[in-house]
Amino acid sequence: MIPIENQKKKNVAIYINRSDGKGSYPATRAALLAKEIAKKANVIFIFGENSPSPPQNFKSIEIGKNSNLLQTLALLQPNLLIRDTGNTIAEEVDKIREIVPSILHFDDFGDGGLKADFVLQTLQEDMSEGYPDHYTVDRKLFIADPSLLAYAKQGLQKPQPSSLPHLVISFGEEDEGNLSYRALRHVSQLQIPLRVTILIGERYSHDISTLQMMALGRRNTTVKKPPYDVQDIYSTADVILCSSSYMPYEVAVMGIPCIVLAQNDFELGLAFPTDKHGFAHLGLGRKVKQSNLLNAIMEPLLHESLRKRTIQRQLALNLGDGLDKVVETIFYSLEHPERATSKKTMSDMLH
Repeated sequence: MIPIENQKKKNVAIYINRSDGKGSYPATRAALLAKEIAKKANVIFIFGENSPSPPQNFKSIEIGKNSNLLQTLALLQPNLLIRDTGNTIAEEVDKIREIVPSILHFDDFGDGGLKADFVLQTLQEDMSEGYPDHYTVDRKLFIADPSLLAYAKQGLQKPQPSSLPHLVISFGEEDEGNLSYRALRHVSQLQIPLRVTILIGERYSHDISTLQMMALGRRNTTVKKPPYDVQDIYSTADVILCSSSYMPYEVAVMGIPCIVLAQNDFELGLAFPTDKHGFAHLGLGRKVKQSNLLNAIMEPLLHESLRKRTIQRQLALNLGDGLDKVVETIFYSLEHPERATSKKTMSDMLH
């Protein structure tokens, strides 16, 4: 790590908002980063009206409306702001620049990212032409939770599917389009022995009793509400059906055949979960045809060569160990807050 030479600890503010159906991963990433940052700097979480709960053992300040962010930053005067709030706007970030010496954004597709000092994009694989140098677009920035790393390359250790294969359906915290219901309705038409587990998120806003009644009508089908161990359940799956965004990254660490349904247009535009990376992407979930979904589920169960190829493609990506790279960038931002005309890229800084 780049040493922070100043004996007086610098201050890092972290501001997270739920956005674009990204689920719980931004909060998990923030907690993992905070633990590392706290070894050399002070960390405080800014907690807004749409923020996940800050992690325990860290200071936090509640700001109420998100419009109070500027006033809060003026009070805190942090040396660095780490922001993971979805797409930002340039006018607001311009005002933040007048207060905070260094700004780092995660997965920001808005024009506010143009005004930040670093933008780290995990959710987009390829840079568009003319992308600014301070953007780093790299799937290997994905940071796996230690509990997930315990199941790394699980797919290599799994035998062929048994006489009762296991399908796990998981559409994150909110499941805004109720794809859990749509998927289970289609899966119920499969006339083969199949164990099905539906994972419902903490912010699931639809009628869970409808799901539960449907599950009762099919053998070996279970609807699970939090708390549950996501990684442990994933590790038992022969096929996982999930949304786009960060979930396929988690699956790729383990190496499990995976079908992806986008929950919205934002997820549909993400470049990562494709066939070349070991995923069967069926497009928007609300438009998926029953025959296409059922065929996608059956293929890795019936064809061993396809199952193995899927697992190999996922594991060849070597995802999950992005923590050191991201922490290195954060400490660099603290050590070198000056905004030069020509901004350094993360690759420049690491070499």
